[in-house]
Amino acid sequence: MTQTNESGHSPGAAVGVTIFAAVMLVVAGVLDVLQGIMAIAKNKIFVVTPNYAFHFSVAGWGWIHLILGLLAVVVGLGLFTAATWARVSAMVLAGLLIIASFLSLPYYPFWSVILIALYTFVIWGLCHVRRDFT
Repeated sequence: MTQTNESGHSPGAAVGVTIFAAVMLVVAGVLDVLQGIMAIAKNKIFVVTPNYAFHFSVAGWGWIHLILGLLAVVVGLGLFTAATWARVSAMVLAGLLIIASFLSLPYYPFWSVILIALYTFVIWGLCHVRRDFT
């Protein structure tokens, strides 16, 4: 017989959602690192929108995505240990990456929307699990 709490969820579901969030954070972090490398190495790949309110150089956005993506990979790997610091850091970092992806929408819109969705799933996965499951 499987253990459940008052909401009907099992501890196994909590572990599964946390692993899902960890994998998604690592995958999205790697994608952000690749986007950052592309922007730094070949900034002519990206189309720049004129008169954008949050205008940075493409290489500048590349460095931001590269650094945040590397942090996402490290924190995502930390989530596999079920450490509280990793869970809190992952939620904060995913929020920052959503903002960075939103601000870089004019440079690479389709990819930015995909990353926003991935980081939203990470935040959902980490907030969905209650503390008494882990």
